[in-house]
Amino acid sequence: MVANILRLFKIPQISYASTAPELSDNTRYDFFSRVVPPDSYQAQAMMDIVTAMEWNYVSTLASEGNYGESGVEAFIQISRETGGVCIAQSLKIPREPRPGEFDKIIRRLLETSNARAIIMFANEDDIRRVLNAAKRNNQTGHFLWVGSDSWGSKISPVLDQERVAEGAITILPKRASVDAFDRYFRSRSLSNNRRNVWFAEFWEENFNCKLGMHGKRPGSLKKCTGLEKVGRDSSYEQEGKVQFVMDAVYAMAHALHRMHRELCYGYPGLCPRMASSIDGKELLSHIRAVNFNGSAGTPVVFNENGDAPGRYDIFQYQITNRSTAEYRVIGSWTNKLHLKVEAMRWRRGDPSLPASVCSIPCQAGERKKVVKGVPCCWHCERCEGYHYQASEFTCELCPYEMRPDTNRTGCVPIPIIKLEWHSPWAVVPVFISMLGIIATSFVIVTFVRYNDTPIVRASGREMSYVLLTGIFLCYAITFLMIATPDVGVCSFRRIFLGLGMCFSYAALLTKTNRIHRIFEQGKKSVTAPRFISPASQLVITFSLISVQLLGVFVWFAVDPPHTVVDYGEQRTQDPMSARGVLKCDISDLSLICSLGYSILLMVTCTVYAIKTRGVPETFNEAKPIGFTMYTTCIIWLAFIPIFFGTSQSAERMYIQTTTLTISLSLSASVSLGMLYMPKVYIILFHPEQNVPKRKRSFKAIVTAATMSGKLTQKGGDRPNGEVKTELCESMETNISSTKTTYVSYSNQAI
Repeated sequence: MVANILRLFKIPQISYASTAPELSDNTRYDFFSRVVPPDSYQAQAMMDIVTAMEWNYVSTLASEGNYGESGVEAFIQISRETGGVCIAQSLKIPREPRPGEFDKIIRRLLETSNARAIIMFANEDDIRRVLNAAKRNNQTGHFLWVGSDSWGSKISPVLDQERVAEGAITILPKRASVDAFDRYFRSRSLSNNRRNVWFAEFWEENFNCKLGMHGKRPGSLKKCTGLEKVGRDSSYEQEGKVQFVMDAVYAMAHALHRMHRELCYGYPGLCPRMASSIDGKELLSHIRAVNFNGSAGTPVVFNENGDAPGRYDIFQYQITNRSTAEYRVIGSWTNKLHLKVEAMRWRRGDPSLPASVCSIPCQAGERKKVVKGVPCCWHCERCEGYHYQASEFTCELCPYEMRPDTNRTGCVPIPIIKLEWHSPWAVVPVFISMLGIIATSFVIVTFVRYNDTPIVRASGREMSYVLLTGIFLCYAITFLMIATPDVGVCSFRRIFLGLGMCFSYAALLTKTNRIHRIFEQGKKSVTAPRFISPASQLVITFSLISVQLLGVFVWFAVDPPHTVVDYGEQRTQDPMSARGVLKCDISDLSLICSLGYSILLMVTCTVYAIKTRGVPETFNEAKPIGFTMYTTCIIWLAFIPIFFGTSQSAERMYIQTTTLTISLSLSASVSLGMLYMPKVYIILFHPEQNVPKRKRSFKAIVTAATMSGKLTQKGGDRPNGEVKTELCESMETNISSTKTTYVSYSNQAI
């Protein structure tokens, strides 16, 4: 109000205590200056303290009036500009509070209990009553008070409520005690200080006595003697604003001195220019230009708005181990905060920083989902699945070949696996395959050793070796299917995956077709059918095999072999279980196409085996071949649902590889067991049956076969069917147009 009046008359004013931020408005209070910093600096200092304490959720409390409301408004404005600190509640203490008003304020503050830090711009009496209300409501130690300079380092607000005020951080403009003033004031007495009309009243108050019958203090107090001494007979502490009063007076003196030197240079006393009239604007310019060391030894200067620089001491109210409470300096603020966090103490001397946050920080791998309108409050959401924490507020999907790391703050490559040799899925097929290879090798060695014996010759040596080669390849493919995929391995897989079956079923198809044609031809004439010689049979067999090889070479040309890493096969819901499968680039369709031709040969061979089922086993291998094909069909019919039914399984690679290799091994084992093991048994253990029989004509043999098919023979009278195998082996080597001799290895006379 004084500033408004003085500006009308252009009279400069220097304040030693006014800190209201609006007085910095140079358009409204252009003649106002002050030697104390405005509350906007104080609010900035308090904001810096809150930020340093890592508090982002606070409440404000202000006494109604210019000081409290302006200070809180400055703090709120700074919080909006800087961000990072949210105001939970902003409460106001009325000028004339009703009974229970402070208890109501405490309950209101507890509604946002996470906002433990309370920013206070309140007068001394309101501070005392707020602390008392917190004590009554058993909230000792809950609130973290941050007080303005109205609290400062005063004892009266915390008297008798030290525990509830423990840990309070207060701020006070930097000041120093002026020793000269102490000496002067302590020397004052009733006799030497009569010019101060309020000094007598002070004397009575300070010494708790009464000055005669006209004293101001009623009651039966002791009479003042006038010999009392300030600081000796009463407690004395220098008023904190003494320094600023002196600085304000000296600032005006320096300004007048500079003005006198400019207007009245060399003239003692007032010159006419200063005596007649003083231009207020000219004096103001000199005031704003002063720069001297004040009573505290700090520079006294003004900015363009007439404000002094912000210099504050920061205190904390601490209770020491001796249970004595005191304010301790823990830092300072001069345009920048300097805080000694290690010197701070909280309830029961705890040095750890208490929290005043709306939401606890999210853990690694969690994103913040901010509450609308309150940026300091959020919910933590875990980045799920294959997402990782890309920023504080977002989760992003990892690249397809990667997965989140353990704390979900980044992505790492998905581990790549393959079928290992020591895996149970590989051990069983390898064991079966090794047994099959040993058995096949044994049969081949036996046949080579007894190559010229009747039973080997009657089996069709050339076709037998082709069939045994196919069986061997069916066993050997297991090792290629389990080996570590590379371009070479993938190439051999393509070649040999269906080649073993193709060798086996091409040979069996040729043999069954030969038997069928022989007996069909025999029903019509005595002339032997065409293409039944060993050379013809080999040509037919390799012609069938060449179709498979041709298809493989076309496949090579269209899609060269290479390896791929399949990340979709074992892409489980839990990223930690995800694996990339190193495999050859052979799709299920390509696999079926590769095996499809062999399966076609197998089905055709089965059809011929059914057609020749009526031919007596005394003369051919039709029935063993038939049983072989029936069993093989069952194996592959079981293979199809297992192989394709597990296409969505996480264990797909293991199951399909194991199923395929075991199916191939079982198919080979059936052929080996039914077609060759009985022959080996006869060769090794019943050599007496491995003898030649007399030659017969083609017509006689076919007729006998037809007739014998109509007879019921005793099982004990018939030798093993595999012993009396292919018809007329001699026919293969001695074919003529009309007269051909045949040999049948049978103990039966026809």
